[in-house]
Amino acid sequence: MPIPFNLSQRILLLFLTLLSGTKWSESARVFTIVNSCNQIIWPAITPGENFNGGGFELKPGQSIVFNAPVGWSGRIWGRTGCNFDKTGTGTCETGSCGSTLKCSASGKPPASLAEFTLAAVDFYDVSLVDGFNLPMSVTPMNGKGNCSVAGCVADLRPQCPKELAVKSNGKVISCRSACDVFDRDEYCCRGVYGNPVVCQPTFYSKIFKQACPTAYSYAYDDPTSIFTCSGTDYVISFCSSRKKPVCTYHDNKL
Repeated sequence: MPIPFNLSQRILLLFLTLLSGTKWSESARVFTIVNSCNQIIWPAITPGENFNGGGFELKPGQSIVFNAPVGWSGRIWGRTGCNFDKTGTGTCETGSCGSTLKCSASGKPPASLAEFTLAAVDFYDVSLVDGFNLPMSVTPMNGKGNCSVAGCVADLRPQCPKELAVKSNGKVISCRSACDVFDRDEYCCRGVYGNPVVCQPTFYSKIFKQACPTAYSYAYDDPTSIFTCSGTDYVISFCSSRKKPVCTYHDNKL
């Protein structure tokens, strides 16, 4: 589900940036998406006009490079267990955006998400608010500002509480959020819990946060989870802790 709590914060900080007279960085950002996992993944991007239509296959050890214009705001996630035919029609075990290879809609939870707003000062984060399906990280390259690495390089699937676990053939393939499983206000930060004072970390979000300290574990996890950088390119890595050798291709050519 979309995360509205970032939007107002980003708008406010962008407004303050404009008031300060910070010069806008108009150059496109280079995004390199890397698959260091031991399995094929199918990255998805929305909106995906600048990203091969919003979805593609990435084999282990491969990476792909795209340019994103300043002003782009969207999310990137990985899908697993997919089976697409020659027309790009099919299904995925996790992260599915429907029945198509190229995504025009958000992925079905649970899925690890990288979120971006590109402007004079970029905002970016990795969110587990919708659950977890793959380790992923966002690394800014040659930027100015905070520019910290965001993400979750740990694999939460082996330690996922059984009540949150999604299994296929007896194996945990993803970990749902407590909000998704229990649909209670205290887990979803809504109703009387719809503000950062009342909505506090829960037993389940603490499990996510302990494993992934620079990723969103619940809706109001802003202080340690959202980052800024200007004039930077980005490397989005899946399963980066495996340190697998990577081949890069541009325009579908190695």
